Amino acid sequence: MTAAAPLQEELRELYRDLILDHARSPRHFGKLDDASNRAEGINPLCGDKLKVYLKIKDDGVISDASFEGSGCAISVASASLLTETVIGLTTDSALSYVDAVLAALAGQQKDPADVQLGKLAALQGVREFPSRVKCATLAWRALNAAIHDDKQPATTE
Repeated sequence: MTAAAPLQEELRELYRDLILDHARSPRHFGKLDDASNRAEGINPLCGDKLKVYLKIKDDGVISDASFEGSGCAISVASASLLTETVIGLTTDSALSYVDAVLAALAGQQKDPADVQLGKLAALQGVREFPSRVKCATLAWRALNAAIHDDKQPATTE
């Protein structure tokens, strides 16, 4: 057994635990009535649909975030983790997280200096199930659209 094997197993266990926790008890779930920005995300492959809501202050800080919609456990958990992560960040920092998470889920190393994935690194466990990677990226693509105030639904295709 290599030294990396225990680390990989630990990451798998963290992935399972984190996904189950956030899927069963999603954080910041529900419509944010006073959102300044919002975007819809659609995964046509499996039918996941969600909306991301942001309250962005004049200084560019995301003071609140939420999501609503329906999807698989991975999609819901990823959206829940996203909202926990971006509240309090500037939009530029949030976009750095979008880039870093999408790169990590694609198996690429791209850690901008201001991004520490922390528990988000557990999402990399979804790479073991290639057909589910799009489920994990949906919320992040919708976040990108919301920050850019894109009126077209974000899609995983």
